Amino acid sequence: MTVVRELQPSLRFDPELLLQAQGPGPGLKAAIFDVDGVLTDGRIYISERGEDFKAFSTLDGHGLKLLAQGGILPIVVTGRDSPAVRRRVADLGLTHAVYGAKDKLAAAQPVLDQLGLAWDQVAVIGDDWPDLPLMVRAGFACAPAQAHAETRAAAHYVTQAAGGHGAAREFCDLLLMAAGQYARLLHGHLDTLDGSAH
Repeated sequence: MTVVRELQPSLRFDPELLLQAQGPGPGLKAAIFDVDGVLTDGRIYISERGEDFKAFSTLDGHGLKLLAQGGILPIVVTGRDSPAVRRRVADLGLTHAVYGAKDKLAAAQPVLDQLGLAWDQVAVIGDDWPDLPLMVRAGFACAPAQAHAETRAAAHYVTQAAGGHGAAREFCDLLLMAAGQYARLLHGHLDTLDGSAH
């Protein structure tokens, strides 16, 4: 007989931060993610043939999947468009994404309208000025550690991790813990052999 150790969450956030991360309304139902500088480190590699290359974190990818399992819908709104980003979004099974958004507010609003969501039900993580219109409307706003100063100032929380290096996962973990879903999802990974897809 296999004995499974009882595992308690070791991750901790300040209780006041957890209250903020619940959102001001009936609870957060969706989270908007920027790509460059949030899901990547912000660097863009361009080949001689003009192809973009981006590096993504598997920690972040699994965090977005967990977020959806916890009842908070991940949405991608990015100012750039590339096959690499579209491939990553598809691989993660994300159903709502807007690419090449010059005006991120104009791009995000129809998605929220379609989902029947108000801004106080949405969290946002962004790293630069184009993300500010979303962040100042969101129920909860976050910025990665290396984000621009104005973006950090607009955030309720600045992650310890940098973009492309676990910032999105930290954001997901915080939202899941605030929603009371983190421990359930962690324990679910102890009971399955299918917790490895990143």
